[in-house]
Amino acid sequence: MERISIVAVAAMLLAGCAAGTPDGDVHLNDITTVGTHNSYKQAIDPKLFAFLTEKAPQVAPGLDYAHPLSLSEQLSDGARAIELDVAYDPKGGLFAHPLGPPLVGETVPDAYSQYMSKPGFKVLHFQDFDYRSSCVTLHDCLAILKAWSRAHPDHVPILVTFNAKDDSLPGTTQALKFDVAAFDALDAEIRAVLRPADLVTPDDVQGAYPTLREAVLAHGWPTLKASRGKIILALDEDGGKIALYQGSRRSLEGRVLFVNAPEDSPAAAYMTLNEALTDTAHIAAMVKEGFLVRTRADADTAEARKNDPRRRDAALKSGAQYISTDYMQPDPRFGSYVARMPGGVIAACNPVRAKCEGKLE
Repeated sequence: MERISIVAVAAMLLAGCAAGTPDGDVHLNDITTVGTHNSYKQAIDPKLFAFLTEKAPQVAPGLDYAHPLSLSEQLSDGARAIELDVAYDPKGGLFAHPLGPPLVGETVPDAYSQYMSKPGFKVLHFQDFDYRSSCVTLHDCLAILKAWSRAHPDHVPILVTFNAKDDSLPGTTQALKFDVAAFDALDAEIRAVLRPADLVTPDDVQGAYPTLREAVLAHGWPTLKASRGKIILALDEDGGKIALYQGSRRSLEGRVLFVNAPEDSPAAAYMTLNEALTDTAHIAAMVKEGFLVRTRADADTAEARKNDPRRRDAALKSGAQYISTDYMQPDPRFGSYVARMPGGVIAACNPVRAKCEGKLE
């Protein structure tokens, strides 16, 4: 693939910046912006990380990242995509006593265990070892997002993606598998915090069309003007979990989350295409058709360690509306690698859809 410089990307995204375009003529999917991956994640305890490095040397480097800023600080810094990993814990206490710290002579604070004993979804990356979070319950994470959004009512729409975490390694705390009841509970917990006016939902987009896909292709997404100050939620999962979440619905009627559905699915509206270097043409094609796409600028610390901008620049060029990174702030241990919108803007006109000009923040 042709290498493209960040200067060229900036010129492409910011062309005509001074002119701008009225919000009413721009739709939600006509933007491009950047946000954070595993936005809640805090650094693994140093002793525990050394243990992981010894026991799993091929895996540990990919876990060696964190977001020192809180969710609200990330949003104030320009992030417009947030990712949360959620684990099902309807009775509470499942993750209250991580098994990793005692292996290295550390203890878990009583306050943490007590808080994790509350019923409800927990936010963590990998139970027992990579469990530190800036907001440990889904309720608290959503409350932070809601408070920031209410305080900044003109923000471009924030995409919040969810991974439904239910994998377990032998000998670790066994996570509960996501089933229909778990997904119903997830919807209910989200709706207990975020009201309809806070959200752009599948029903909002589908309207009177027979399916969500038909609505996206024929009518498109709401205008930017109508979407400012709102949050979009998406389930970033595989076919099995999508099928459980969708159930017998034709699309996603009554559900709060969009899903990472195949482009020919009646529920297709949002999709995750994370490999910006190899999926570039596919991303551009889906964006042109009207779908909302999320991709990644970097993964597993690889780009940051090498200060390799190719994937980041391909993501910015691809047309994906939401680009996720672990490095909106550089990690000084690795160097200067950073992934942000060029030119210091928060959101710009989509380079593939070309429906507007300039910045849209």
